[in-house]
Amino acid sequence: MNEREINVSFFRFEDLRIYAKAMDYIVWLYQQLPTNEIADTQKFMQKSFLRSAQDIALNTAEGSSRNRTQFLYYLKMAKSSVRECVVHTEIAFRSGVLTEEAKDHSRNELMELTKMIGSLIASLQRSSIGYGHSERPADDTDDLSIPEPDEFDEMKY
Repeated sequence: MNEREINVSFFRFEDLRIYAKAMDYIVWLYQQLPTNEIADTQKFMQKSFLRSAQDIALNTAEGSSRNRTQFLYYLKMAKSSVRECVVHTEIAFRSGVLTEEAKDHSRNELMELTKMIGSLIASLQRSSIGYGHSERPADDTDDLSIPEPDEFDEMKY
């Protein structure tokens, strides 16, 4: 087994920087949200916020096992979850759950995530342009090849 085989995980989505960054954001968010007795309305907001954050990673993972068109769809869903987190960040700040520093950190992380997802979407769309109509499978079930891990260093996703 060579070094390259050791560094590649069984689940290829775990090699995506988007996935790792989303997981870091989820952990950070768990640390920011209070765990003590809080009002039911705040519990609902926190659960919704956490679910949106988790959906970024979940959609990335789910889509990565699909064909190119479906992966693009799931990445767009992940991007929608990022926007939901922006709204949740503002709500949490205005309701006193997040400090201004935490709000700024959250927004910066979310901006980075949306840029990374956008870059991956653009890359996948560019790579699909090379297919001629006669070359592309009729049902669009071409296997998505995720870039090799050493290519991730050069890419922003």
